[in-house]
Amino acid sequence: MTIEFDPYAYEFHEDPYPIYERLREEAPLYHNAKMGFWAISRHADVIDGFRDVTRLSSSHGVSLDPMASGPHAYKTMSFLAMDQPMHGRMRALVSRGFTPRRVAQLEPRIREIARGYLANLQDGEPFDFIKDFAGRLPMDVISELIGVPVQDRDELRIKSDLLVHREEGVQDVPPEGIAAAMDLVVYYTEMLAERRARPTEDLTSALLAAEIDGDRLNDDEIIGFLFLMVVAGNETTTKLLGNAWYWAWRNPEQCNKVFADPSKIPTWVEETLRYDTSTQLLARITTCDIELHGGVIPAGDRVVLLVGSANRDPRVFSSPDSYDLDRPESLPQIASFGFGRHFCLGASLARLEAQVALQELVSAVSSYEIDAAETKRVHSVNVRGFASLPSMVSLRTEPLPVSPITNGAH
Repeated sequence: MTIEFDPYAYEFHEDPYPIYERLREEAPLYHNAKMGFWAISRHADVIDGFRDVTRLSSSHGVSLDPMASGPHAYKTMSFLAMDQPMHGRMRALVSRGFTPRRVAQLEPRIREIARGYLANLQDGEPFDFIKDFAGRLPMDVISELIGVPVQDRDELRIKSDLLVHREEGVQDVPPEGIAAAMDLVVYYTEMLAERRARPTEDLTSALLAAEIDGDRLNDDEIIGFLFLMVVAGNETTTKLLGNAWYWAWRNPEQCNKVFADPSKIPTWVEETLRYDTSTQLLARITTCDIELHGGVIPAGDRVVLLVGSANRDPRVFSSPDSYDLDRPESLPQIASFGFGRHFCLGASLARLEAQVALQELVSAVSSYEIDAAETKRVHSVNVRGFASLPSMVSLRTEPLPVSPITNGAH
């Protein structure tokens, strides 16, 4: 049977892993002529693709959406859509306001935010894990980092959701997403003007002050980075938390392990990143002809690196379709945050948020249930996760003690 891989198809969003398996085994270099892209699915090829910044360019962005692709992609994807030397310059300047120390200093505040939301939980009463917790915590953390006031956060989260959602049959950014993008640009432009007039201690002010040998970021570059933060920083971590909550529940033996031994929480995060990662695919464009698996990708064609498939490759991971918190392999092999020059700048923050959030959940909750029939998935070409996870918890009579996470990352 001919393999038909459509990353926009709702059926694919519900469960991409059977098609990934077929691609790895039957078509490790897959070509969708109708949609105009190639797909690479094996772990070794995906990692090589991340590292090959010469032949696989990021200059047209990481999405297949036509309106989000092309030489203008950097305006909303910042350095994700840049090659050297622009990428190195932009990343170096942004990193000045996004240091490991700054990230680690967020831990007490992340705990405070998490506990605030968990204080609303009622024993045996239904709540939506995404709407009431996982969708709020990352937006609050990013907002605190860049300086978005509390009263604006819900609206920005709605705009962020509109940017990634795709109706069935739609293969580009919809009008609602375009309008949301414009609203975000206007919002950040105004916020930047305020910080320039009255600097604060947030990341936005730090970006305005960032300088290397007299080189500074201009307003468009800062706005592009803030745009990336609210979309990538919010959406992917929300989905990571939801996926961890869901798959632990789907695998009771694994769930019991982590609730009996909270020291397994970092492994819970890493296995979720491997088993069902938030970012399923990232696009590149070829700068020359590339030979691979008996085929040739022509110069100027789009290539999709299937991160979600790489993380389930049996060539690297034993029993890859099993959710196992005692996995024998070294999980740094996961492709979820990329590799090389484009390794995710926010990886340490995502891990910190997830570990803190899950620590606080395990501390407060003894067990939980999910209403599987009422769960709803996000439909997005890049991002995989839940829009709704109706849940119910049994609360502990006394919260378990929690330990700080050293250096803001596991």
